[in-house]
Amino acid sequence: MILHKFARQFCTTASVAHVPVMASEVLHYINPKENEVILDMTFGSGGHSRQILKLEPSVKILAVDRDPLAFSYAKELAEEFPNQVTPLLGKFSELPQLLSQFNHGKNSIDSILFDYGCSSMQFDLAQRGFSLSKNGPLDMRMDGNRDSNIPTAAEVLSNATEEDLYKIIKYYGEEKQARKISRAIIDSRYMFKRLTTTEELADLVECVISEVSDKIHNKKHAATKTFQALRIFVNNELNEINYGLLLAAHYLKIGGRLVTITFHSLEDKIVKRHLQGNMIENFVNPLPLKFSSHNFNLDEIDVVKVMSSNWKMLHKHVIVPSVDEVESNNRCRSAKLRAAVKIK
Repeated sequence: MILHKFARQFCTTASVAHVPVMASEVLHYINPKENEVILDMTFGSGGHSRQILKLEPSVKILAVDRDPLAFSYAKELAEEFPNQVTPLLGKFSELPQLLSQFNHGKNSIDSILFDYGCSSMQFDLAQRGFSLSKNGPLDMRMDGNRDSNIPTAAEVLSNATEEDLYKIIKYYGEEKQARKISRAIIDSRYMFKRLTTTEELADLVECVISEVSDKIHNKKHAATKTFQALRIFVNNELNEINYGLLLAAHYLKIGGRLVTITFHSLEDKIVKRHLQGNMIENFVNPLPLKFSSHNFNLDEIDVVKVMSSNWKMLHKHVIVPSVDEVESNNRCRSAKLRAAVKIK
């Protein structure tokens, strides 16, 4: 498997190079106590879990990630902290199956952490196809080759209709020039070649649309939003986030703590609506991609109770990284942290 071919090369420096976003704030709101069970739903390179274990060595970490490479890091951390870390490979929606073998049912977890989006290791490996700055195959599957039913980004670009591509880029990338981009992708498919590498897609989008900048006028690559859109679509991220938050309300103890870190408005909107009890039908996905999973049993969760809000916020305003942290780790510049306690 290509993924594991490069895993060892990256793994030797991952624990040193990876800097978890807003680590001190996460520790403050997770507030780990002796012998608690903490569920890290997005283990990644293990930065947050490692910090939690250093602060309170007696805790038990359930380390979940859908990425096989992250799973290998979780197994290494389990060797470093014997009997403290349980590595679990799967998506948010697979959590009931993952936890059933350990007798974790409703109201059994003390704290849950979500750190959404791509991890540094995924961006840093060109072979994963997430990065604009590193040429590689247009893959973008967080699961790697684990699930053959998940299409690669290249397969999406090769098979989706122009209208579907427009909707994906428009809604998931919040890209104003989605129509031009989708038209160019179709033109390339039939007149030149199918797009198979990150460089080919980035160059095509850059040729089609003008230079873009963010809200504070920092220049960014023209294809940034298109890459975001494809990644979200390929990994069904918005539905998975929604599943994960429903599951958090199910598994957390009364008084249990939830901490989320989001990196764009689509993620943050879902989190806010859950915490406010402001869930409405189809808010998760504006596209006709149904809320469904063969691995998830909605009958186990009282969605009506979730919609009435199970949460009390632990802070007044959304928390963002400090200026110093952004200067030292530019990738965290758009991060937003929200923390809440389960009250019913």
